[in-house]
Amino acid sequence: MLHYQQPLDLTFQALADPTRRVMVERLSRGPASVSELAKPLDMSLSAVVQHLAVLEQSGLVRSEKVGRVRTCRIAPKALSGAEKWIAERRASWERRLDRLGQFLAENPDEPSGSKR
Repeated sequence: MLHYQQPLDLTFQALADPTRRVMVERLSRGPASVSELAKPLDMSLSAVVQHLAVLEQSGLVRSEKVGRVRTCRIAPKALSGAEKWIAERRASWERRLDRLGQFLAENPDEPSGSKR
């Protein structure tokens, strides 16, 4: 097993958890303190901090502490990597489906289950 994970792997691992997705969704609307992020969640502050640590390790979230308040912000560059990866997969499948559609349009009388 690899001990080093690529940034994209860390991004998808972080987003695999519904609680962390809720946090990312909230932070997409603007910065929030840890206590603001914890308020709607049914879990301890300690658990929220653990989830935030995963988000920070993935690069999705950045935080800074000023006095006693830790403020978290979304880091859009990490999301851009995941978005690019998904868009590349989507484009590949769309090209394949377009070719299939073209084949079917050019061969309307071809039985769907026949073998050549």
